[in-house]
Amino acid sequence: MMMNDGAMDLRRLELLLELSRLGSMRAVADVMHVTTSTVSQQVATLAREVGTPLVEPEGRRVRLTPAGRRLADHAVTILAAVEAARADLDPAATPVGTLRVAAFATAVRRSLLPVVRRLAETHPDVRILVHEHEPAEALGLLAADEVDLALTYDYNLAPTTFDPSLSAVPLWSAAWSLGVPSRSPRVRGASPAILEAFRGRDWIVNSRNTADEEVLRILASLAGFAPRIAHRADSLELVRDMVVAGLGVGLLPAGQPTGRGVSLRSLTDPGVVLRSFAVTRRGRQDWPPLALVLRRLTRSAEESARPAVPHAGGRPGCPGVRPGRTPEHRSGPAG
Repeated sequence: MMMNDGAMDLRRLELLLELSRLGSMRAVADVMHVTTSTVSQQVATLAREVGTPLVEPEGRRVRLTPAGRRLADHAVTILAAVEAARADLDPAATPVGTLRVAAFATAVRRSLLPVVRRLAETHPDVRILVHEHEPAEALGLLAADEVDLALTYDYNLAPTTFDPSLSAVPLWSAAWSLGVPSRSPRVRGASPAILEAFRGRDWIVNSRNTADEEVLRILASLAGFAPRIAHRADSLELVRDMVVAGLGVGLLPAGQPTGRGVSLRSLTDPGVVLRSFAVTRRGRQDWPPLALVLRRLTRSAEESARPAVPHAGGRPGCPGVRPGRTPEHRSGPAG
């Protein structure tokens, strides 16, 4: 990339960054409150300044060239530094921009949507794009810089180790139990004893994430057997229905109504605890829209003590939500 002499206009960098996020000059024009022709002209001027094409046609739309994507990556850091400097000089500076979030379904409902509703009133110039994904999918998007924030989860018995390039902040945690048919025999004891009582049953696990299967295999190994994984489902309601139908048993959130036909067996010593995290690329947390949303998410997690509303869609559910107290994960391969 050949840089011509002269200063680079920050407004043009901002337009290019929004184009990389939204993929349409018309969408950029709508968000930035300018005309589509202005966006086109400013991006063309920026291309002349850096001495290389930044966009190329793709049907009726445009996409960034490799050089354009590289410059957009630099724009994140440059604009964040400028905004940080402005905020340092003007603490009342208002965050503006489009924030892309990938999150598992319960985190969307439990954590993100309340923030979206509040920001619509307090910070209307911060736009949040929501993508529902399981943790591995969300972390992949974050690593590829296709989202700015990932809301993920793991279990205490199957912890995630995050890549050193990522920063993970604990949000809330929730206990899980074993869901079994209501007429199953009552068993007392620690988790291995509970699983031992159902060793001959088929087991139901998540179809889009392996964390709960890892937890089951760990607990079963403590009881001296390997669980027979027979069914996979991504909906908690479907798991409950499968338990009622006698297809098997599986992990379900503790403290939530299960409906007729399903009972929960508490898992203790060791317990099973789901932990949620807000994950960002290291060095990006100070970008004002992202910093704002992170503050709202952590504040909400700290203030919230009520059970989550059961979610009819994707796993996992999050009853008995408690603020996370897990130390920040900082090293290891991305999970």
